[in-house]
Amino acid sequence: MKKTLKLLSLLFVVLFAVSACSKDDDPVDNDFFVDDYKGTISFKPTGGEMKGPLQGTVTVTKVGGSNYSFLFSDEMEDINNIKMKEGDNTKLFIEDGTLGIISIDADKLTIAYTDDDGTWTADCTRD
Repeated sequence: MKKTLKLLSLLFVVLFAVSACSKDDDPVDNDFFVDDYKGTISFKPTGGEMKGPLQGTVTVTKVGGSNYSFLFSDEMEDINNIKMKEGDNTKLFIEDGTLGIISIDADKLTIAYTDDDGTWTADCTRD
């Protein structure tokens, strides 16, 4: 009887722990992606000369709600205040309808983004 009670107690604890983990945890609503990503980056201003590709850093910052900024090293212009949407609970994608892609997951940041200011690329990983 004691063995059965212990087994049921253990099963209850495991069931409670699993149910407490939310599948609805939206990465747009948390700071999971805020970090430094290192790798190959470049920027070409509209009508200007290309800077890179070179080894650098992109710092991802959350600026409120589901908006993020991408701060480039090596005196490259930043991408500011981009609205992101949830992918599959591990990715974020651009929501504002601009040309390109910004994809972030647990280990990787990929950027191929163009707006009126220029074109950015990044192929970076998180340390």
